[in-house]
Amino acid sequence: MIQARGLGKRYGDVPAVDNLSFDVRPGVVTGFLGPNGAGKSTTMRLMLGLDHGSGRTLFDGQPYAELTDPLRSVGVVLDARAVHPKRTAIGHLRMIAAGAGIGEGRVEEVLGLVGLCNVAGKRAGGFSLGMHQRLGLAAALLGDPATLILDEPANGLDPEGVRWLRDLLKELAHQGRTIFVSSHLLNEMAHLADSLVVIGAGRLLAAESVREFVARNSAPRITARTDRPAELAKTLNRHGFRARVEADGTVAVDGHDRQGVAALALRAGLLITELTQARSSLEDAYFQATADSAQYRGHVVA
Repeated sequence: MIQARGLGKRYGDVPAVDNLSFDVRPGVVTGFLGPNGAGKSTTMRLMLGLDHGSGRTLFDGQPYAELTDPLRSVGVVLDARAVHPKRTAIGHLRMIAAGAGIGEGRVEEVLGLVGLCNVAGKRAGGFSLGMHQRLGLAAALLGDPATLILDEPANGLDPEGVRWLRDLLKELAHQGRTIFVSSHLLNEMAHLADSLVVIGAGRLLAAESVREFVARNSAPRITARTDRPAELAKTLNRHGFRARVEADGTVAVDGHDRQGVAALALRAGLLITELTQARSSLEDAYFQATADSAQYRGHVVA
């Protein structure tokens, strides 16, 4: 169990993290989301005592600095490239293991777990970002910890690697561990996470299950297909619906009343070939929830 209470950090007059409190439960994967500049990395550093600020975080009732055997309690990857470039993968893990009293057998085990056995004797300076991610995860898993905190662990992984990581983290959560993962990959997070902590401008926006978050930040919508989409949208709007023609030619209708849409189309002599209740995505809900929190916005050049 992770309990973060009143976390805060300011840079001059600007609050990077503002009185942030949340819990991360064991047995599920908790995703940590927020726009660039929202304070996610700073929050993780505050949780681990790497940044000085206000508030505190407890790992099973203890601050990180007071854990008697931190490597066996909390595994962390904040920077996948935090390894000397001239050190081999196995040498890097042996060094960490020696400091924690972990045997050679566990080093070999985690190398196999992350798929780096074939490059164990190669220097990290020649590794790709994906290989660095695997090595960082191996280091975090050395102590077989009850808690994992990972910052953007899927960066640099190929599709097979992303799926492997997803399956691994789900299995670790299934074992009863506490998994806290920061990511910008919303589609992947929709497959991975069971619950979410979402922040914007350093403040808490949500701490709930993925299902609850999507339901709370999404409006119900119907998708209709017809050979005359503009006419259908016009008919629906004339009778009190909110309808619009999408770029793919479908008609999007706000609400749940599929029967009403079908009845109006029939009276207007319009053929409906598809009428479904659209399912809102995590991406849609995320953009709705963080719409007022994004600091950096680009513009599409017409």
